[in-house]
Amino acid sequence: MNLLLAILVLAAAVAVAVGAMLLVRRKAPAGSYFEDGDRASGVFGMLATGFAIFAGFVVFLSFSSYDQSRSGAEAEALVVVQQFETAQFLPLDVRSRLAGELVCYGRSVVSQEWPDMEDGTIGDTINPWGVALFETLKLASPESSAEEAAYGKWLDQTSDREEGRRDRVHGAAGIVPDSIWLVLFLTAGIVFGYMLFFADGAERALSQAMLIGSATAVVTVTLLAIYALDNPYRPGVGSLRPVAMERSLVLLDQARNAIDDTTSLPCDDEGEPL
Repeated sequence: MNLLLAILVLAAAVAVAVGAMLLVRRKAPAGSYFEDGDRASGVFGMLATGFAIFAGFVVFLSFSSYDQSRSGAEAEALVVVQQFETAQFLPLDVRSRLAGELVCYGRSVVSQEWPDMEDGTIGDTINPWGVALFETLKLASPESSAEEAAYGKWLDQTSDREEGRRDRVHGAAGIVPDSIWLVLFLTAGIVFGYMLFFADGAERALSQAMLIGSATAVVTVTLLAIYALDNPYRPGVGSLRPVAMERSLVLLDQARNAIDDTTSLPCDDEGEPL
């Protein structure tokens, strides 16, 4: 989430709340609109606790999705490096081709899929280099025991890579449904409206402003945190970046140099096919 935008939203919410309280306070009777302050405070405590518990469950759900996306991206990047190593034990006629397509796969994730996840437009598309890797593997005819073992290992690692990608893409669409957002905002609105009845014409304006301003700030920050966790790829503070895959691409370049693999890559720097 953009930090500046979040600060502006927080400041605006607090300003509206304080302004509403001071406006209502002008005609409020001494001691607030409630004749029994203790009973009113008990009801407010129930409302605030209900919002806190409900928001807490939503935060937990959102954080679980956030962590799953992060773990999936890291697992996918690790498997790409592992598959590069496995490819070196496959038949010679597909070895370099698979290695190059793995590099293109990583470049495509960083330069093409990540921006789509930031925009929320990745949908159900597949990585084209995943298809290319599958087509290339079908050309392999393992003969030795080492090649057969590498072939089976490659298939297992492909499943792991696809599972990691699924977890990474899963968080791009957000998991908090509109109905939950509606309940959150409705509950927050009820808490805000209830606090206005605590307006006290005999109390200092500063105390009244602090009363509703602090509560509004906490509620707003909670909603902003849920939004940030539910949109882990949106640019801003705490957003997920393709650090793991970028690290894997550096390792793949070093590995290709170490084994003197000078085969031309079938893609450009952004993973577009040549």
